[in-house]
Amino acid sequence: MPGSRQSTNDAWSMLQQELDLWVESGKTAAFWWRDDDAAEETEQLHALDALSREMKIPVSVAVIPKRLQSSLPQFLHARDHFIAMQHGYSHSSYAVRGAKKIELGGERSTDEIQTELTAGREQLGTAFGEQFLPVLVPPWNRIESRVYSALTNAGFSGVSTMWTRESAYPFKALLQVNTHLDPVDWRHDRGFIGEASAIEQIHRHLSARRVEDGDITEPSGILTHHLSQNDEVWAFCRMLFEMLNRHPAVRWLNAREIWRVELK
Repeated sequence: MPGSRQSTNDAWSMLQQELDLWVESGKTAAFWWRDDDAAEETEQLHALDALSREMKIPVSVAVIPKRLQSSLPQFLHARDHFIAMQHGYSHSSYAVRGAKKIELGGERSTDEIQTELTAGREQLGTAFGEQFLPVLVPPWNRIESRVYSALTNAGFSGVSTMWTRESAYPFKALLQVNTHLDPVDWRHDRGFIGEASAIEQIHRHLSARRVEDGDITEPSGILTHHLSQNDEVWAFCRMLFEMLNRHPAVRWLNAREIWRVELK
């Protein structure tokens, strides 16, 4: 539709203009990339790897401990542009009836959750070694506030969910850095939300950071799901990364730069 095309063009122009304003302000627009639901080597993981290499952008892969297959650490070990994080434990929901899916909360006790998360962290630390960063990515990007203490007790230094964080430290020594763009349309057959909608998501966070309307220190995060994305989503990600890489305001961070966790 002509109107849709115009809207799309306007969205790209809006993002370009926003980044230009960052340059004029003498600021650097920091970004990072997180991909969820990893468990094994797949064709889709190879596609993620190829895009990361081509764009020269590091990617943090959120791994589900209970589903982990030996092929995944073998694949990642040969590729230092990957960092592994922990994606819950089993990616199972324990929500009360009628509530939204949640693993880190719901009907389980905090002690039960902490026991699983500790086991998962130890498993991934052994499997990935120095490529593992003790950052917890809650399945469905949901976590009850009572669980934050369990994260630090289980040895985590960070947490990452979705949208602008309310606080950089929701609990002592636990740094939260979120993602702000998810191009997958989860409500409609996991299709693409569309270029204009996707760009608006990341533009909203960038603009708020630049004008200091909220937390200006949180880098803008791109979230992908290599197992669930269709060709439209992959194509959009390529276009977005190409555009960001061309702009002098943009700097990509890897997760270790963000959390600055010392290896032990």
